[in-house]
Amino acid sequence: MGEQIMVKKHPSHQEETINVLEMDSTEALEKIMDEYGDDVKRFIYTYVKNQADTDDITQETFLTVYKKLHTFQYKSSLRTWIFSIAINKSKDYLRSFHTRHDNLFQKMITYLTESQDNETPEKQIVDESESHEFMTFILQLPIKYREVLILYYFNDFSIKEISHSLNQKESSVKTRLNRARTRLANILEDSSNLRSDQS
Repeated sequence: MGEQIMVKKHPSHQEETINVLEMDSTEALEKIMDEYGDDVKRFIYTYVKNQADTDDITQETFLTVYKKLHTFQYKSSLRTWIFSIAINKSKDYLRSFHTRHDNLFQKMITYLTESQDNETPEKQIVDESESHEFMTFILQLPIKYREVLILYYFNDFSIKEISHSLNQKESSVKTRLNRARTRLANILEDSSNLRSDQS
């Protein structure tokens, strides 16, 4: 009789969620931040493009996760739920009076106090993407196009997960993703033409 090989089965998102929700609240938050903290922070940066603001919104996001973890109802994966909170916090911030009137001042403070050796969310995005220039082009897009591209290509969200996170119909997400690709292609083409004219 041949030797039986045991195949290790990885837990599903739901199993992982159940494990987290059975933990003490503080322990659960630590696990969640270890698992999703960096991805959430990089994603928030694509909205505000500013490290100081990113840090603040990331803290607010996980504080909300901590306070509302008991309300999670399994209508989506835990990851999707967390990103939906991050999206709402980012959009609320961008709509705020404080941002509209003090954004320039905040950027100046960030520039003066930020250490050159500190690895910012932007740098992390650049390091993990194949091209700094490509990410720069994505960041030029309006938020509604930028967010679907980042979620789909850089965070490996499915159309369904994006739909839950943005509270949009799947058909709307598909349409927005297609339009985002078209806009990005136009930006890339314009950049290529500009280089050709300059050479």
